[in-house]
Parts: sequence; structure tokens; C-alpha cells
Amino acid sequence: MSTRVLCLLAPGFEEIEAVTPIDLLRRAGAEVVVASLNGETLVTGRSKLALQADAALVDVADKDFDLLLLPGGPGVQALRIDGRPAKLARKFFDAERFVGAICAAPAVLKDADLLGNRNFTAHFSIYEEVPGAQAQERVVRDGKILTARGAGTAVDFGLALVRALFGDAKAEEIARAIMA
Repeated sequence: MSTRVLCLLAPGFEEIEAVTPIDLLRRAGAEVVVASLNGETLVTGRSKLALQADAALVDVADKDFDLLLLPGGPGVQALRIDGRPAKLARKFFDAERFVGAICAAPAVLKDADLLGNRNFTAHFSIYEEVPGAQAQERVVRDGKILTARGAGTAVDFGLALVRALFGDAKAEEIARAIMA
């Protein structure tokens, strides 16, 4: 059975934080399903780049995946208002599956009560809301939860996700191939 990743996009997502991990995970051999929060086929990011979703969240939320990937950006507000992403993060965590959140997306993990007594990082813009973020760390893994600071850490984050799902050798192979 292949390794499957669910990447959730809402309008206003940070493009680098979505595309970079998706690319690295696919290079490693993961099947990455890009799901649209609102069901639209094209989801427009904060810099007006549109990504084509593979499915609507409603159609894939109860399928089996090994990792939930939550990009950050202004679209995180829509993820939080909707509520389903926090419930999904909790479901993944409870099933001992990986959850990855970058930039402002760790706020969704806060909503799911997944950050208490955990090591994590996030974008400086949400530090007040998620006290305890490790500001000096680019990427933090605490068990099955992986977090990263923002767009500038997208390659590191993507490689950490590859490492979590496929191991050190595959992450090093991908890093060499992209000259990271």
C-alpha cells in the first residue's frame, strides 16, 4: 500500500508552504491528495497563484491517509472558522498518524488541543495565540506532530515530512537531488 498524504487548501494559503512539501513528498513516492476546503477545483493562494485541487475535503475526509498537511498563510483563518480541519487533525493524531502544520497552521493544532505540553514552532504572527512556540527552531518534530515557522522553512519542513514517512535515507536522497 502506498504512503498517502492529505494536503488541505483554503483560499489564501501560502503557496511556498503548500507546493514545496507536496513536491518533496511526491519525489519520495507519496501519493499526495490536494483537497479544497470549500470544494472549489481551483484554490487561489495569498500571492494569487491558483492550485488545482484533486478533491473536495468533504469527499476525502474519511479516507485513509498517513499524514495531514496544513499549509499556512491567511487561509488558515478559513480553516479555523470551518472547524473540520481541527477535528481532522485530532482524528489523525488519535489514530497515531502524522500531522504537519507550517506558519500560522499550528493554530489549527491549538484548536484541536494538540499543542499542550508539546514542542512546536510557528510563525511569529501567532506567538501570542500559541505561547510556547520555539521561535529559534526552523522545524520541530514532537512524536507524530511536525511544525515549521514559515515559507522560508518550507524545504526543511518538506524534508522533515519525507524523513517521518520514509526514513533518513530517502530524505537525504531527496535533499541531494535538490541540492538542499
